[in-house]
Amino acid sequence: MSRTIVSRRAALLLLGSPAAGGLPRAARAQGGYPGGYPNRPVSVIVPWAPGGSTDILARALAEPLRVSLGQPFVVENRSGASGNIGSAYVARSAPDGQTLLFATMSTHAMNDALFRNMPFNGAEDFTPIALLAFVLNTMVMHPSVPANTVPEFIAYAKANPGRIAYASAGLGSTNHLCAAMFAQMAGLDMMHVPYRGGAPATLDTVAGQTQLFFSAGTQTLEHVRNGRLKLLAVTEGRRSALLPDVPTVGEALPGFEMAVWYGALGPKGMPPALVGRLNGEINKALLLPEVRDRMAAIGVEVANETPDAFAARLRADAAKWHRVIQDLGIDKTDA
Repeated sequence: MSRTIVSRRAALLLLGSPAAGGLPRAARAQGGYPGGYPNRPVSVIVPWAPGGSTDILARALAEPLRVSLGQPFVVENRSGASGNIGSAYVARSAPDGQTLLFATMSTHAMNDALFRNMPFNGAEDFTPIALLAFVLNTMVMHPSVPANTVPEFIAYAKANPGRIAYASAGLGSTNHLCAAMFAQMAGLDMMHVPYRGGAPATLDTVAGQTQLFFSAGTQTLEHVRNGRLKLLAVTEGRRSALLPDVPTVGEALPGFEMAVWYGALGPKGMPPALVGRLNGEINKALLLPEVRDRMAAIGVEVANETPDAFAARLRADAAKWHRVIQDLGIDKTDA
């Protein structure tokens, strides 16, 4: 046997070897992703503390994903720095689908405009996999304010400049940006009162120390049901299926919208075939009644979107909120 023939055969064998950069036949049959997926437990990083709605959603999806994909999906909380710590960990991970991120709109569409020295670019350094859900975001106020609709509130605030204080979870939070954008678009003079988190901001609005609060229904709806807060509107671009009789802010103030979403992302460079498979399995899990009902109970409406549509949404929201933050004159702070 000649050396030339041996070399050719060796080359053909090596082409089927992952170590040589080729893909085995089984991998080619799976659309280009080598070795099967998943072949070991998958880490799902939640960049927030346990018990929040992002964490609840991740844990609600972990079991159906385990069943459909055959490996545990292990939720890990890596909180801190407004979601940047956990998100940066995923950005540095291998793009093999073994490390996923359940992230929020604020981390990926706002933080780049709010913080200096960011460890990642939210719209560029990740692979969008699936839009997961929208958090019902509400406009509520203390019952002492003599307004029951958005137009009535705008008229009252204009007649009483500087007398309305709005609460937020801190400078640059979604609460702050939502209220500041509302004030700018409606031509209102209101006072911003930042707190160290959403819980104290909610409590002071309930107590009447502040009068207006834009926040997730997870924080406000219980107080609305008990009569301690008034619900005027939701901030999304369309009425929520969870509260179909409640108007949007945009119905009274055209162009106003803040849709707070959760999404599944991976490190940049994930194979398209793997992204498509994960998107399909996640979307199937989101349609399960037990998942949908569990999230609806806390004011979260599950979604269903292709990876390309989610990527377009992420880019559009990043551009929008960078512009809004710049227009509002909010200075960057250290990440």
